[in-house]
Amino acid sequence: MNQPKAENIDKATKSIAESYRSDDRTQRVGQTALPSRDRIVEIVDLVQQLLFPGYFGEKKLNWKNVRYCVGNLLIKIKEILTDQIWHCLCSERHCDGCPEPEKCQAESGDLADKFIQRVPKVRRMLALDAQAAYDGDPAAKGIDEVIYCYPGFYAIMVYRIAHELAELGVPLMPRIMTEHAHSATGTDIHPGATIGKSFFIDHATGVVIGETTRIGDNVKIYQGVTLGAKSFPKDERGRLIKGLRRHPLIEDNVTIYPNATILGGQTVIGKGATVGGNAYVTASIGPGSVVKQPDMRLKVVNRKRRGGK
Repeated sequence: MNQPKAENIDKATKSIAESYRSDDRTQRVGQTALPSRDRIVEIVDLVQQLLFPGYFGEKKLNWKNVRYCVGNLLIKIKEILTDQIWHCLCSERHCDGCPEPEKCQAESGDLADKFIQRVPKVRRMLALDAQAAYDGDPAAKGIDEVIYCYPGFYAIMVYRIAHELAELGVPLMPRIMTEHAHSATGTDIHPGATIGKSFFIDHATGVVIGETTRIGDNVKIYQGVTLGAKSFPKDERGRLIKGLRRHPLIEDNVTIYPNATILGGQTVIGKGATVGGNAYVTASIGPGSVVKQPDMRLKVVNRKRRGGK
């Protein structure tokens, strides 16, 4: 095997290192380490065990050992979550090292504690989501199947965990969590979206729910649905303006069928409306409305077979 020449390695090393200095947008040399994606996915897995005891992790639970198992889980979650929040905060603040590590660690621990206090609320929401999936899918054999198998439910679970962290002001981590769910399920839910009770995504694949989307209670959507932005306002320098509402409002009891696209921050889908498959909606529709695509009719043309027969 031919070994690379030392002078070639030296030349490439120098060139690459110089490129780091010429464009600091894509390097973090000398900066505080970013959080660990693997550890954050581990947090998701541990919280999943906490949310659904007996489904994941320790499955031989009983009423005598459950408090012991929960306590051990919480200790582990608190330790890893505190450490990763610390890295997320330092990353956002562009710390060159951590000037006040004890203060930052205390802040991170406080945020971890606040998240843990919200776990019962997340459990209540997910119980309603699981029931909505069972009620809305005739193929579902039970809630156990929904919790254990459904990719759409997994994406919703990760979203609800990430959303609580985003609400607490934890940077970066919520997006890492939902992008993990995106890669695992094909469902892209931004942690900044607001989603009400009893939410169900059937089949899940290809769903996109943007950052400023607001979804009411008892909403059901199918695969391929996009709740996106119609346009992106720019400032005087031509850069996108951040933080504006640019995604639709979906009111209570709405059903959105496969591959429908609904765009725009001023677009409201009224209570009880139905949006048909492949529909493209960029304007508000009233309560109880039904949006359908024009019927596509197949015209059959009779052709004589060869030879005139």
